[in-house]
Amino acid sequence: MAKDRDEDYAGPLRRIAIAILALVLAVSFLAWRIDSPRVERFRSAFIDRFVPTFDWAMVPVTKFLGMVEGFQSYVRIYEQNQELRRELQQMKAWKEAAVQLEQQNAKLLAQNQVRLDPKLTSVSGVVLADSGSPFRQSVLLNVGSRDGIVDGWATMDGLGLVGRISGVGHTTSRVVLLTDSSSRVPVTIQPSGQKAILSGDNTAFPLIDFLENADAVRPGDRVVSSGDGGVFPAGLLVGQVLQGQDRRLRVRLSADYERLDFLRVLRSHPAEQLKDAGPLIPPPPQELEEEAKGGKDG
Repeated sequence: MAKDRDEDYAGPLRRIAIAILALVLAVSFLAWRIDSPRVERFRSAFIDRFVPTFDWAMVPVTKFLGMVEGFQSYVRIYEQNQELRRELQQMKAWKEAAVQLEQQNAKLLAQNQVRLDPKLTSVSGVVLADSGSPFRQSVLLNVGSRDGIVDGWATMDGLGLVGRISGVGHTTSRVVLLTDSSSRVPVTIQPSGQKAILSGDNTAFPLIDFLENADAVRPGDRVVSSGDGGVFPAGLLVGQVLQGQDRRLRVRLSADYERLDFLRVLRSHPAEQLKDAGPLIPPPPQELEEEAKGGKDG
């Protein structure tokens, strides 16, 4: 019964509210459309009184418009960011290409400007392939016996000593690198002048063996070929001394083994043997005594 009574009152109240709202709207419309100075003053007073107080009602609209503008700005920034990322990836690729060309140019310039023994001539070759084996460190060159290559000659990349020729064909030759386990090169450590053997162990940093006085050697010392045994010419740059994690002395090679593109084969010739004493080499003391005795007798 109570529910039916509420429904009986709800209908008339709704109709009364709609009628009052329609009347207010009609009066407002007429008041806004009437062209009269008195009504105009009323409209101005109404606007001055109530419109400024409706700023709070405009806050959500203003916030919403700001959010829309911010989202549009974010979309533009995101698109620009994606474009910059693509350009950055392209720049990285160009940078890598430029670095490789710069290193290659530096190697070629170094090969043209390096100063060695005037009797040493060289022939440059392109690296065709490497061994691809963890147990043998070697590369293949496109120069061979037709170019006068001889087994045992030293090879450089323009920055430092790389290895030696080990196997010569008609058009190709194989280079055993200093890092190969079969490589043994006599070296000199400067400035102490200590003699040692550079022994490859299939790692990037060959060992220093048979060192005369290890206390005279410090990390960072310069390592060059000694020329002992006639294996390599003396004075070829090999690298710098460093101390490995196993506390053993090793060599950081100057040659760039990551990019062996061009190698220079040094045409080394055996040193001239001195058989007779020249004017700058004095004779043995016994010969001097005999000459002195002969002068007295005369």
